[in-house]
Amino acid sequence: MELSRRWQLLRDAVAVFVTGIFMFPIFWWALTSIKPISAVFDKDRVVWFDFVPTLINYAVTLFGRSRSQLAIDEGLGMGVAGADSYDSRQSLLDSIIISVGSTVLTMIVAVLAAYALSRMRFRGRDMFLNWVLGQRFMPPIAILVPMVTIYAGLGMRDNQNHFLGYVGIILIYALMNLPIALLLLKSFFDDVPHDVDQAAMIDGATRWQSFAKIVLPMVKGGVAAAAVLCFIFSWTEFLLSLFLTTEIRTIPVKISTFVTSTGNEWGFITALGTAAAIPSFIFILLVQRHLVRGLTLGSLKE
Repeated sequence: MELSRRWQLLRDAVAVFVTGIFMFPIFWWALTSIKPISAVFDKDRVVWFDFVPTLINYAVTLFGRSRSQLAIDEGLGMGVAGADSYDSRQSLLDSIIISVGSTVLTMIVAVLAAYALSRMRFRGRDMFLNWVLGQRFMPPIAILVPMVTIYAGLGMRDNQNHFLGYVGIILIYALMNLPIALLLLKSFFDDVPHDVDQAAMIDGATRWQSFAKIVLPMVKGGVAAAAVLCFIFSWTEFLLSLFLTTEIRTIPVKISTFVTSTGNEWGFITALGTAAAIPSFIFILLVQRHLVRGLTLGSLKE
């Protein structure tokens, strides 16, 4: 009994240690975001907690405060270059519009397609599923040149039409996320017995009513899990947004502009990066009740 308890304590200690290793970069990122520039760029030592916290980095990136005016008013050693280039409010809005829009579009198409592939039998279905999965294996850089050409030809670049620029990047994000969402949702629908649909239709329900009122509520946990993955993939996508947009700048692209030839603006980078993680956490919290069930759906068989 005593040996078992020691092993349990050792296991818990290892778990805490491993969790700490993975959480430390997030902790250091958030800590750096509230450091003054003198603490961030101290060449003599690593500054841990012996500094006066400041929200200046957040004021510049999230509230549009002028970097140069802050340097003048508060006597900060920040320089006066790039007075307005660090204002990231529009980038946050762009990322929210694109991520939410692409996630909603992906889920609408994926839910309907996954149900059809789970319930219907037709020639070439397995080959089609393998083809869909293969699309996710294709690296985004492989399609950049043709996509840029196609988007320019259709007038969907944001420097040609701002609204169509949003539509274009939402479409490409949705297409990139659709394969993984489709395959994930199909596995959830497969876990629901076909007898459920048949019993509903025997009782007078149509195929659509059986799907919308009976089967879909049973897999809402799986839908939540797929939606979280699609949102995170869209929120953190960098390469496609970098090459397909010029005026619309998502958060990853905006952060890349803080790396300049004169140095890296680590205070602004960490402040915007920390703030950018919040929407993902909020989205996960909103669907948490369904997410836990979705992640375990199918692990227990009757």
